[in-house]
Amino acid sequence: MSGTDDPDRQGGGPPTSSLARASRMLQLPLGAAQRQAVGFGRKLLGADADQVELELRTAAAEQLFAVLGELKGGAMKFGQALSMFEAVLPEEIAGPYRQHLAKLQDAAPPLPSSRVQAVLRAELGSHWRDRFESIDLRPAAAASIGQVHRGVLTGGRPVAIKVQYPGADLALRSDLRQIERLANVVAPLAGGVDVVTISRELAARIAEEVDYTLEAQHQAQAAEAFAGDAEFVVPRVHEATPRVLISDWLDGRKLTTAAESPTEVRNRVGLSYVRFLFAGPARAGLLHADPHPGNYLVLPDGRLGVVDFGLVARLPEGLPPAMGRLIQLAITSDAAAVTAGLAAEGFIAKDVDAGELLGYLEPFVEPAREDEFHFDREWMREQFRHVQGSSNRGGVGMKLTIPPVYALIHRVWMGGIAVLAQLDVTARFRDVLAEFLPGWHD
Repeated sequence: MSGTDDPDRQGGGPPTSSLARASRMLQLPLGAAQRQAVGFGRKLLGADADQVELELRTAAAEQLFAVLGELKGGAMKFGQALSMFEAVLPEEIAGPYRQHLAKLQDAAPPLPSSRVQAVLRAELGSHWRDRFESIDLRPAAAASIGQVHRGVLTGGRPVAIKVQYPGADLALRSDLRQIERLANVVAPLAGGVDVVTISRELAARIAEEVDYTLEAQHQAQAAEAFAGDAEFVVPRVHEATPRVLISDWLDGRKLTTAAESPTEVRNRVGLSYVRFLFAGPARAGLLHADPHPGNYLVLPDGRLGVVDFGLVARLPEGLPPAMGRLIQLAITSDAAAVTAGLAAEGFIAKDVDAGELLGYLEPFVEPAREDEFHFDREWMREQFRHVQGSSNRGGVGMKLTIPPVYALIHRVWMGGIAVLAQLDVTARFRDVLAEFLPGWHD
């Protein structure tokens, strides 16, 4: 079906019908099967096995992101979530991977104002305008499945009005039905990582993002936990339907602007950012699972505002109890105990040398060794090269996996560290772990 004969595809946009989207997703496993057959034949004819595998991986990555980029919606969000696997990909794949991810994260074209009003009418009723003194029908922000408008409630309270794109829920559910096939394509790229199992966990969480009532529950839970906090602000929710979410408007500048601030400001803001990532599970039973700096605002009074609770991990008991204990064991270089502990938690997919494993973990542990640590881009690049070097064929990185319970935790940890490095932050990271990680003081 072409772009011109798909009745659900308008103006060259992403296809929305289940048949159209499924057919594009099905290109992935079919393409993988064809490449494997060709690769097998080349090996039989004497081609270098490693070179053939590299070419197969490159082709798989190119096709994966070509399809994801065309589909947008749920497939795009899934592609963003798969960024957690980047650290286990060879650099030849990781480079194009990062470029494609950047394209996938571009904002979707804004909805025309007439469509915005149609959604508000359908969700809030024919008298929806009576709720507001004013509303700006030009979006203040746009993303993969919705956009945000600024308004003022009757009574004078400024609010953010999040409106979901029509059809986004149907397109996303269609995509998620194909996720297992997609995961089977990604699996050969990710070494020992159990991509299929983790993908099911991610798909379940992503599926929840289209229900704004659920997002509102999470946001309200976090807002209550941090109400009156001297360091953090979570906007209070006023009203929610499955496709509209109204909450307090936060005036502030994006976290990324702190990169141009004086050292003391960067350090303070960066420390608040990482403290929130760890404080959420401890205080609210929720992990804000999208560490993208666009979701964090530096408010005029210096506090950190946190928005977008669509993707969360529900952790009513807080972070897993083993985390603090295992990091402390790694700090003391107890390789045998670290290996046994990681195996018990389900991180080890194949037999691994304990000494090599401890060396592989060093980039993750190093910031916890020092009372105060300097995160910068050069350090981050060095750690990336270290991990990549251990993720070559037969390396220790290819023998590890990520248990589903840790899938979003790992994503937040790596994403948070990357943001600190981008901001060039010097912070007492170890103190944050000691405050919030269970098992740290055992």
